[in-house]
Amino acid sequence: MSRRRLPPQATPIPARFSAWFAARGWSVRRHQRDVLAEVQAGHHVLLIAPTGGGKTLAGFLPSLIELSERPPLAADAPLPGVHTLYLSPLKALATDIARNLTEPVEEMALPIRIETRTGDTPQNRRARQREMPPDILLTTPESLALLLSLDGASDMFRNLRSVIIDEVHALAGTKRGDLLALGLARLSRLAPQARRIGLSATVAHKEALATYVSGSEMRDDLRLIEVADPSPPDLTIMLPQGHLPWGGHMGLASAPDILEKVKAAGLTIIFVNTRAQAELLFQDIWRINEDTLPIAIHHGSLDIAQRRKVEAAMAAGSLRAVIATSSLDLGIDWGGVDQVIQVGAPKGVSRLLQRVGRANHRMDETSVAILVPANRFEVLECEAARQGVAARELDGDAPRPGGLDVLAQHLLGLACAGPFHPDDAFAEVTSAAPYATLDRETFTAVLSFVEDGGYALQAYERYRKLFRDAEGLVHVRNARVARQYRMNIGTIVEAPMIKLRLGRGPMLGEVEEWFVSSLTPGDTFIFAGRLLRFMRLREMTAEVADGGSGTPKVPTYAGARLPLTTGLAARVRAMLHDPAQWPAFPGPVREWLAIQQARSSLPGEDDLMVETFPRGGRWFLVAYCFEGRNAHQTLGMLLTRRMERLGMGPLGYVATDYVIAVWSAHEPHDMDALFHEDMLGDDLESWMAESSMLRRTFRNVAVIGGLIDRQMPGAERNRRQVTVNSDLIYDVLRRHQPDHILLRATWADAAGGLTDLGRLSGMLQRVRGRVRQVRLDRVSPLAVPVLLEIGREQVQGMGVEDLLAEAEALVSEATGEEHPENVLARTSRSDPKLT
Repeated sequence: MSRRRLPPQATPIPARFSAWFAARGWSVRRHQRDVLAEVQAGHHVLLIAPTGGGKTLAGFLPSLIELSERPPLAADAPLPGVHTLYLSPLKALATDIARNLTEPVEEMALPIRIETRTGDTPQNRRARQREMPPDILLTTPESLALLLSLDGASDMFRNLRSVIIDEVHALAGTKRGDLLALGLARLSRLAPQARRIGLSATVAHKEALATYVSGSEMRDDLRLIEVADPSPPDLTIMLPQGHLPWGGHMGLASAPDILEKVKAAGLTIIFVNTRAQAELLFQDIWRINEDTLPIAIHHGSLDIAQRRKVEAAMAAGSLRAVIATSSLDLGIDWGGVDQVIQVGAPKGVSRLLQRVGRANHRMDETSVAILVPANRFEVLECEAARQGVAARELDGDAPRPGGLDVLAQHLLGLACAGPFHPDDAFAEVTSAAPYATLDRETFTAVLSFVEDGGYALQAYERYRKLFRDAEGLVHVRNARVARQYRMNIGTIVEAPMIKLRLGRGPMLGEVEEWFVSSLTPGDTFIFAGRLLRFMRLREMTAEVADGGSGTPKVPTYAGARLPLTTGLAARVRAMLHDPAQWPAFPGPVREWLAIQQARSSLPGEDDLMVETFPRGGRWFLVAYCFEGRNAHQTLGMLLTRRMERLGMGPLGYVATDYVIAVWSAHEPHDMDALFHEDMLGDDLESWMAESSMLRRTFRNVAVIGGLIDRQMPGAERNRRQVTVNSDLIYDVLRRHQPDHILLRATWADAAGGLTDLGRLSGMLQRVRGRVRQVRLDRVSPLAVPVLLEIGREQVQGMGVEDLLAEAEALVSEATGEEHPENVLARTSRSDPKLT
């Protein structure tokens, strides 16, 4: 990758463009001119600039200028095909950009046709786009994969000049990003003259992202353009009035304070971390919204029409607040947002900056955001995030190697577009950054799987999808296989969903199947910000009505919790270890830590503190790992296996982002043996082989890899059918072909995001010989939050009063009879740094 301080000189901005900028009181910014110059010089570009800095216009400016100067086509000339391809991780973002881009095109009377192509595009418009491609096509990775599988792909893209990849950081390192990278590699063969422009605001791994944008063959042909943030965000932390909860992660106690902040601003986006949290917080705020301020809710399970309605109301300025999940994280230009409120811990500096950037989405204006921690541990995390933002220490995992299941899907799509030779396909695939290190043997194994299912499955006709001719060219077997491929493109495998319909009227959205299976007619639940009553289930649709009685339930969604990043976890550990930083915390948190210091100890920066204590006839082990929920869940499984083998009688465990608690019949001992890194050997393999997690992971891999179809012509595949089929195939492959390419892909997925083995391994290596056991006679203040989680796990068998009584007992036991303020005062006298 090459960096140049002085980019080549771009051609002057055409007069009509300069006039258009001037009419708005704007001027072309330096980075926009630099992008134009580099693209005109034939280079790829990665532009990293703050939110509101005009990245999108910078990406499109070279195309708009080139298209505006294109001579008119002769009446009988063939259409040139797509000139510029814009790729976005969100369908809504493509639609929004198309709307924003149409304005300058129309005002300057430019002869440019702009269209979107997503899963929501009507069939007649899709057919027209194949016959008459627009000049600028805005689409998603999945729709690009579909277009590239058509036999007319070469004609559609032969004159492609520019590929713009927006929010590229949200794609690189994901399976959707793998699919896109393979699509970009295909485009580079169809249109080698096309230049790529990557756009991003938050980048932790610049070199890796630059390689992703350019492709492994063209790293030296990319120019990185960075724009410093001239106005860092203004972040404050707001606590609920009165009591700061010890545990919980919903933040509902702060609803009155949040509403007051909404009243004092124009438009506020209130970000939360889960859909269930969005529904609960909306209900709590609406219940006290005596001024009936217009407040909406927005998350991915709501019906697309309702989400579009909310987005339109935001753009029109008719809302005062929107409570949203990550569905509004990315790129949509809500210029009228005055402030962002993050309820709950942000889980990462980069993620927080992405959300904060939605406020004052304009260059040179400070983004204003308020962090609202839900409990005492989250106060630490919010302060760590605030410090991380101030230090510009972006976080996030580096892109990993590409998924083999995604490669299998791509190879089938390649054959659907026309015959190919394996040598050519291998060269093309390895030009995509995620597959640059792919070896030929693995590539051949993936291709063999797509051809006939592999050794264990080749006897079944249904798995034979490709064949080779006498010249060695690979062909799709028949039109049915191609049709099935196009119906099942994509890497997003959702849990089984049930649509919600209001009576016989409009669709409201969808919830997971397991939640509907827990309902009986008359049960009430909260969805889309309203109280609904379950009536009946008709096939894959649940009919509901407004209103009802009884305590409503709230749908939750699998995989909804965001993991704590490594960088943020390290900051939290450092703050706990250094009392000199405690004055930055509010009084209740300082009191909490002071009592912990007096009654137990505090986690060290590079050690592992493990508390053990008896309670209620059981023994508890609480380890302060700070490695995130996924790593802790895996550690819990491995610890309980090891404790069982050592005769400690483990009874259960619970994990949070910060700690893990295990309870057992006998006192835990020998911490060095319990936390030895050899647990990642045989213990891990035997657990993963036995656990249902691998079966669930294989199910997703099998769907992405094309072994199992999600959708069939005329009907959507029943989830039970998918589950039964995948479980049967999983057992067959484990027994007869344990090195099958999809089993390898399954292990890779399980070792990554699902179990976070990398972080767990790093932690065990870091604390080798530094596991510090603190023996106590009762629960410590720092352990209270995780023990409260145990109560939540068992909530079905306990009433609210029981939970409250348990919480009170835990707090009293942890703090003792002495008032917290007295402990704080005594500790402050012995350690002046606290005052």
